[in-house]
Formats: sequence, structure tokens, C-alpha cells
Amino acid sequence: MKYPFDCLTDLVFVEEEPILPADIILVPGGSHTDPMTMASELYLAGMAPYILPSGGYNMKLGTTEWNFFRDIGISLGVPEERILKEDQARNTFDNARNSWQVIRENNIEVKRALIVCKSYFSRRALMTYQTVFPPSVSIQVMQDDIRVSRQNWFENDDDIRLVLTEARKISTYFAQHIPDWVKQNEKASE
Repeated sequence: MKYPFDCLTDLVFVEEEPILPADIILVPGGSHTDPMTMASELYLAGMAPYILPSGGYNMKLGTTEWNFFRDIGISLGVPEERILKEDQARNTFDNARNSWQVIRENNIEVKRALIVCKSYFSRRALMTYQTVFPPSVSIQVMQDDIRVSRQNWFENDDDIRLVLTEARKISTYFAQHIPDWVKQNEKASE
């Protein structure tokens, strides 16, 4: 352990792994351009046949997060028909639930999914989608760490607050799901 707070780094930030091809790229809502830009680059590199941005109306954007992301994707060369639509989500659990519904409605078989999100949001996004999607779906995260990363979050007060807020959100988001995870794990072990 290099720092006493390394456990916070491990809690909030997912360790990155080499990106593998997937059946779909998921982009949880937000107002940053980088996750959709990265998702578009992955699509254009042949890493998945679909991108599914998710997000409802965002006052800061004056439109839905889905619309915002779709426009970015199209401007970067992603065919509109390859950008699936989920424009109702209001929070991360909505992003995951609604995205799974869109996948089912479009009869897309997903064995492997790739989430593209901000690095400080990576653990909460991964845990949320893992809670909603069936255990048979392998989920990987690609992180946008342009500003805040596991290597630098502790270097200024704003980023420290951001990461500590994420740590609190993780604890409150998932407390009610722990008993279900235990039961699910016990069933899988039988």
C-alpha cells in the first residue's frame, strides 16, 4: 500500500483491463462528451455492433442525454441505426434497467457488454449494471480518465470531494442489494 487511502482508490475506480470485443457498448447518461466520443471510436474500430447511450432530459443540456450522445456519435461517423435509443433514465439504475429493456425489445443477444464512462464513476456504473443485467452477461468498463483518474484524484480538493462523494454513493446505492447478491451467489455455488 503506497497511501493509506489506496482502499478508496480501489473502491471507486475499476482496474482497467485490455478491451475485448463486445455485443454492445453502453454509455450511461451525463453531460460530458468524452464517454460518447470513446464509445464511437470503439464502434468504428469494430469492437461492438451497437452503441446504447442512455439518459433522459438534462436541464444543463436543454435536451435528453440520449439526444446529446446520439448527435456526438453521428458527427463522428456512427450510423444512426447503430445507436439504440433510451431517453427516459433519470439515474444510474434507470440507465441500467432501461438499457436492458431496450436490448430485450431489440432481440439483441448480449453475452458481453462494454460500459464507457468517467473513471470516477466506473465502479458505481459497473456495480449497477451488474445488479440489473443477468449474471450471464460479462461486463467490462472503459474509463475516460482525461481529468480525474486513480493516479491523480488525491492531488486537489475538488477531485478529492468528487471521489469521496462517489464512495458515499456506492455505499448508499448498494446496501439494499447485498442480501440478494449473497443469495444469488449461494444459488450459483449449488
